[in-house]
Amino acid sequence: MFQLSANLELLFTEVGPSYLDRARAAAAAGFDAVEIWGTSNKDVKGFAAVLAELGLTLTSMVAEPRSNLVFPGTDMRQFYEGLQRSLEHAHLLHCHHMVVSPGLGFPGASRRKNLESLAEVYTRILEQVGSADVMILHEPVNTRVDHPGVLVDRTADAVSVIRSVGSKKLRLLYDFYHSVVEGESPASALADAADVLAYVQFADVPGRGEPGSGTIDWAGCLSLLKRLGYKGPIGLEYRPVAASAQSVQYIMRLSRPG
Repeated sequence: MFQLSANLELLFTEVGPSYLDRARAAAAAGFDAVEIWGTSNKDVKGFAAVLAELGLTLTSMVAEPRSNLVFPGTDMRQFYEGLQRSLEHAHLLHCHHMVVSPGLGFPGASRRKNLESLAEVYTRILEQVGSADVMILHEPVNTRVDHPGVLVDRTADAVSVIRSVGSKKLRLLYDFYHSVVEGESPASALADAADVLAYVQFADVPGRGEPGSGTIDWAGCLSLLKRLGYKGPIGLEYRPVAASAQSVQYIMRLSRPG
């Protein structure tokens, strides 16, 4: 059985703005894992206490502040200071996956040069991570709907950067929604990525609703992950059409063994 992780930015918002209440609602709905975006808007110590109380694992978080990592003139000092705070928060929250978003590509450079520059930044990031028990996740996202102008929108480019850096502490986050919106076939996109795949996320197409609300073949996606030997978390990062607890029932049933 795959470990499903509820994204508390998008799920269980009906209980209110408190992430502590959302975590409690996720646990009541049957989850043993949750994921978040950043921590700047959260009571980190309080959140850590509630996670421990409920027996919830925090499977991923996003480093802040988000920045355009390959733009000349970007104040990288602010980024690296924020990365250090995020690493400290990850330690408090016992979170071992951190997403670092590369931002936009620099239009004054070729795609190849942009990706080479990004690999250099990721190498510097990993130096700062050092021996911390945190894996950095590199996520390609779509430019067609959600992130126009973003640098890395293709799975193959993300994999190329990861292999260029050559560290097991930099791995791929593959979001089925972003990939399908971008026109990729999951089977083709992941065919040469199994060795660097560490995290996946689900949302349906179109609309970014819950699995089962759109056109993606989720039984096929789960079978694909099994064939690839994937054993990591599945983040449910979608905007529910139905109430959150109801919206997860389909993918929970589908992901159970047998």
